[in-house]
Amino acid sequence: MTVRLLICDDEPLATDRLSALLDRREDVEVVGVARSGAEALQRIDELHPDAVLLDVEMPELDGFDVVEALAAEADGATPLIIFVTAYPQFATNAFDSGAIDFLTKPVRYSRLEKSIDRLQRAIDDRSARRRLDELSQQLDQLRSDRQSGRGEGKRLWVSRRGEMVSIALDKLDRISAEGEYVRLYQGDRTYLHRSSIIAILPHLDQSRFVRIHRSHIVSLESIAAIRRRPAGGYRIVTAVGDTLPVGRTYHAVVRSVLGGQVEAE
Repeated sequence: MTVRLLICDDEPLATDRLSALLDRREDVEVVGVARSGAEALQRIDELHPDAVLLDVEMPELDGFDVVEALAAEADGATPLIIFVTAYPQFATNAFDSGAIDFLTKPVRYSRLEKSIDRLQRAIDDRSARRRLDELSQQLDQLRSDRQSGRGEGKRLWVSRRGEMVSIALDKLDRISAEGEYVRLYQGDRTYLHRSSIIAILPHLDQSRFVRIHRSHIVSLESIAAIRRRPAGGYRIVTAVGDTLPVGRTYHAVVRSVLGGQVEAE
């Protein structure tokens, strides 16, 4: 039996890696690749894959949103779901669900093989609709797990110069938005990761990081000075000398951090 798979991930490096690994299996056919949740729903409707390798973290419509949309269509396509995530702790906490599996990036071939074996058994059992219904009922818990998994030691896999690098989120100095990407600052190194500030924020320890602008998150430990601007508002100076703007809607956050003590420019 040949399993027809759709890959959905907004990172080309991740989809290329999964496609290359799946090419080793003669009983698997990759019928398409989607770069967003919205495209995934369209491709599922067009291609009717047996299963979807679905990235959890994507801008706008994420993997959970895709499952929610699929479950709402009683007469629509019913693929089985294998989640893929860059957050290993989240996969561990969320495994007890209607999904076939949770894979962590970078995906190893031996681990992917186990997922395909589980997938084939589920297809034989004709359990796709039951599993999708079970999964949709657990979305609130899965989203809660994603938001609460913030402890020390949480890591993120990012691509850098053709390889995947493991980054400790609690060791970051700051994060800045750059279009459809975020730049992660750690010491004298930076990493560009396809994600958004909104997607990254729930995975950070809120006692150690503060959002100061729609495009900036900074570690409290890396703040060297906070200065009041003559025209009103604030600027933050980091330990390495970078100056960051403070958005108007985040003034109260900065004042609470400072305890009312601000250095004037």
